Amino acid sequence: MTDALTIARDLVRCPSVTPADAGALGVLESILKSAGFEIHRVTFSEPGAADIDNLYARIGTGAPHITFAGHTDVVPASDETAWTHGAFSGDVKDGFLYGRGAVDMKGGIACSVAAALAYLADIGGKPKGSISFLITGDEEDVAVNGTIKLLQWVAARGEKFDHCVLGEPSNVEALGDCIKIGRRGSQSGTLYVDGVQGHVAYPHRASNPVPDISALIVALSNEPLDHGSDQFQASNLEFTSVDVGNPASNVIPGQARAKFNIRFNDHHTQETLKALVEARVANAAGNRIRARIVWEPSNANVFVTKPGAFTDLAVAAIEEVTGRKPELSTSGGTSDARFIASYCPVIEFGLVGQTMHQIDERTPVSDLEKLTKIYRGVLDRYFG
Repeated sequence: MTDALTIARDLVRCPSVTPADAGALGVLESILKSAGFEIHRVTFSEPGAADIDNLYARIGTGAPHITFAGHTDVVPASDETAWTHGAFSGDVKDGFLYGRGAVDMKGGIACSVAAALAYLADIGGKPKGSISFLITGDEEDVAVNGTIKLLQWVAARGEKFDHCVLGEPSNVEALGDCIKIGRRGSQSGTLYVDGVQGHVAYPHRASNPVPDISALIVALSNEPLDHGSDQFQASNLEFTSVDVGNPASNVIPGQARAKFNIRFNDHHTQETLKALVEARVANAAGNRIRARIVWEPSNANVFVTKPGAFTDLAVAAIEEVTGRKPELSTSGGTSDARFIASYCPVIEFGLVGQTMHQIDERTPVSDLEKLTKIYRGVLDRYFG
């Protein structure tokens, strides 16, 4: 019972909405332990955040060491009555596996486990290096007690990863169309403009922050942060809300604020990006507008795995199974790869992401089978 579909169904049937584990890690622990993996279940805590259970499993002690990373937590099912099949049913219908996490990313984890077990069975159970699994339970939330701390825990044991495959749903339209080799960083903040509250009939006694914050929003939005780089599209600053907290139509508000998010490329670090935006605000504000930015904490730094031997072997494995040569992409949002990139080169390749986070999330069973073959091809090439 170690084929990808069976493993994926067992995982989907665990309602592991962040931060609940609901038995998902236990499913993996049982399967991997039976195959000879050394298993560690590690729980991490952080003030203000839920405790998170994590799993680290390894077989082999030498190099090279390839790890398959992923998360068993999922987003809420939303209105479960709207699902054609139960959100945590793991039903298979007309060639599709239904359920929350089928795509993001229990299906990908199931394929990597099935591939590793098949590979080990064919070579007598002992790899020419090491294979491990780095599985967390808080990727869909604040991501403070999962991968980032599990990586630190493994490093403190003196272990080193050489390469990583993260099974996030990287493909856009069809299996094999895209490998994620990097991600832009993410930084959020709030722009504040202080005015003077007053009656609208006596504007000379007040200072209205609304026109002033509007001018700053236009100034920040109109000037590009950069024009892209060799591996990344241009950085982008996007305002997401504007508010003055004023229910009265005859009162000039005393303050206006606007939230924004920046997705930035490798032209910037968080520090240089903040300095650039603050300088532009100061320039646009001049000596009259009283403006400041309050930055939110961020652990989403930019990273890229440069094309080379590791990406080449992944491309070859994908082409062999799908007939497609995948694009090496850095588009999309953030993932736990941003943490892994500090320890080893990492690529993201998983299922097709069209239905992730949607009602009736589902994946073709044929894609589970193909992805398992691709991961098996990666292992065959990786260990020669």
